[in-house]
Amino acid sequence: MKRIGLICGGFSSEYNISIKSAQTIQNHFPAHLECVLIPISRADWQERLQLEGKIDGAIVYTHGDPGENGKIQAYLDMLQIPYINSGVLASALSFDKWYCNQFLKGFGFEVAKSQLFHFGAQIDATALAADLGLPMFVKPSDSGSSFGISKVKSIEDVQTAFDTAFKEGRNVVAEAFLDGTEVTCGVYRSLDGLLALPLTEIVSETEFFDYAAKYDGKSKEITPARVNDALTLAVQSQAKKIYDLLGLRAIARIDFMLVNDVPYVIEVNTTPGFSPASIVPQMLGVAQIGIQDFWTELIQVELGM
Repeated sequence: MKRIGLICGGFSSEYNISIKSAQTIQNHFPAHLECVLIPISRADWQERLQLEGKIDGAIVYTHGDPGENGKIQAYLDMLQIPYINSGVLASALSFDKWYCNQFLKGFGFEVAKSQLFHFGAQIDATALAADLGLPMFVKPSDSGSSFGISKVKSIEDVQTAFDTAFKEGRNVVAEAFLDGTEVTCGVYRSLDGLLALPLTEIVSETEFFDYAAKYDGKSKEITPARVNDALTLAVQSQAKKIYDLLGLRAIARIDFMLVNDVPYVIEVNTTPGFSPASIVPQMLGVAQIGIQDFWTELIQVELGM
């Protein structure tokens, strides 16, 4: 029986969510494979990732650093251990919200107007508000976390929002507010080719889809989304094109804001949550795809096991 290492935990503020995602995956693991759970933290990652000769393949399921940004994948590449996830370049690019959206903008996808700031930058709140308008979002660009995000409604709150965001990442993006319907689409490569799952509409009870909305039940996640068939197909088509363009693998989730029926890309998630409260398992349920069948197919397609 081949052994698959399920690497979880990590260094980000969503450590506990990663553990819950991994537990869900482990509970629905393909019966013909052995799942080796490998939780890591800053204190023990070197010891935990002494993997050579111990596993035949890997699933990296840390939310944020060091897996969603491709660092663990680079280490696995050097050890010549195959994994199902997106590779180093695809992971690093999609992980950074600003650089990813600017890349996609260059290929004709609609994204919100934004500015990027590096740690230590001086923030001219008045000029920023004049350029992007109010309200605006201020969020870490390079953390892969739901923490550190602020919806800023007044110039007086801009600096506080940046201070909060810089606690989570070294780069921060300020982004114009998009007034519309938020939807998200899961995409993966199945045995029959690229497959887009049913859309989920996100209706948050908070100001936006933050940690509380995602994980503390402060949102309604409606699957399938309440949008017409033509718009659903358009979003699914864009999601699949983005998946292909970025060279993604396994499951990814692409978030959009629909503004006057035009899809704007919000962000790309290469390690979407997979806890019982997460969106992708809900999508799979509506599509009538069993979770164990899903992971069996992913591993077969990406690893040939």
